[in-house]
Amino acid sequence: MEQGMGRMSFSRALVVIIFLIISLVGGLMYFGASPHIPILLTAAFAAVVAIRSGFSWAEIEKGILNTIGMGMQSILILMIIGCIIGVWVLAGIVPAMIYYGLKIISPGIFLVATCIICAIVSLATGSSWTTAATVGIALMGVGAGLGIPASMVAGAIISGAYFGDKMSPLSDTTNLAPAMTGAKLFDHVRHMAWTTGPSMLIACVIYAFMGMSFAGKELDVAGINTILDTLAKNFAINIWLLIPPILVIGMVIMRTPALPGLFGGVVLGGLFAAIFQNAGMAAIIKAAHSGFVSETGVAAVDKLLTRGGLESMMGTISLIMIALSLGGVMESSGMLHSIALRILTYAHSTGSMVVATFFTCVFCNLAAGDQYLSIVIPGRIYKDAFEEKGLAPKNLSRCLEDFGTLTSPLVPWNTCGAFMATALGIHPFAYLPYAFLNLINPVISIIYGYTGISMEPAVHEDARD
Repeated sequence: MEQGMGRMSFSRALVVIIFLIISLVGGLMYFGASPHIPILLTAAFAAVVAIRSGFSWAEIEKGILNTIGMGMQSILILMIIGCIIGVWVLAGIVPAMIYYGLKIISPGIFLVATCIICAIVSLATGSSWTTAATVGIALMGVGAGLGIPASMVAGAIISGAYFGDKMSPLSDTTNLAPAMTGAKLFDHVRHMAWTTGPSMLIACVIYAFMGMSFAGKELDVAGINTILDTLAKNFAINIWLLIPPILVIGMVIMRTPALPGLFGGVVLGGLFAAIFQNAGMAAIIKAAHSGFVSETGVAAVDKLLTRGGLESMMGTISLIMIALSLGGVMESSGMLHSIALRILTYAHSTGSMVVATFFTCVFCNLAAGDQYLSIVIPGRIYKDAFEEKGLAPKNLSRCLEDFGTLTSPLVPWNTCGAFMATALGIHPFAYLPYAFLNLINPVISIIYGYTGISMEPAVHEDARD
């Protein structure tokens, strides 16, 4: 790959990006297509450009397979979470979480409570995906029962989930970012508090103000009671059904590997389905594979509970693999590197360096389709540039998370955006305006870059060591 990087011109790399934009805009806006085919066409076009630039198909194919390999754990997690959702609905676990949530949480505090709850769970687990697939789904149901727009609820879930994903020492991205820059893990976490802390505070204040508009409205008590009665009539609701999500979260906190930990959630769900809902093995297998189909006769409840299953994740998985294929072609042929280096030529001050990192991270999330690449590629490119500016490595590692981690769920074809859309049932463009932490944090980080606030020089870190 390193040999190929020198052979890819910026102009050819830019042609691929223009082709991607035209394909996506044309496909989504004019033909009503999903992103799958436009991105697949772009991957094929990028491969042609790479071959014409001197790369062999063997090099390109190796790059594709390497990049898909980076995302394979995410794909396997997606498959298992699809099974979890289907089985947990059948077991009454998700209905129980919705039931008790409707009884406890009021509309006025719901959005801010949602953000904080998801932040706590994600901070404890280090996983925004686990958070969204467990308490996130339940909170979507509670919000629907309270009459709060689904896009707002999803935005609050994303904000809270990615606060924890970004700040937890258990998170893979929180470990990956300092590894790419040479920073120490806990130095990195403490340094992120400068940007993530104020961002979370501002986001919670906004959610609190938004919630006030719902607090003044008269609750649809009849609608809520209909949901509660329907859940109680169709499922054996009891407090014991909250044990599986608590145990899954506990396993993740105890550093159980994600795949066996989540698969344990499927097994627990099947066990609870048999014990509390008298479900047979055939019904459990069907829910895990095809998802749960609610037939209560109450449209609001059926919409909430008809979800999950391994099959429900296949569209998302195919999109992720196609996006990773494009990312593999562009990474292995040096296209991403060529574009990022061109951006770097305009970065002369610390502020412009931070902005360059921002555009590169966002570009990688858009073009490569995976948040890991949005950390790895800019980390490789800007490590020496930050050192030459006399900046401590933790400044770059913070930027990688401020820009790479937090913008990943806002891109529909990114692994994170595709997962969140599937798990929560809301398109990323719908929840994007309400994912306040993800929108505010990059702005604060850029402001710090230009003002010098918390941009710690490398000499300070060396002196401390």
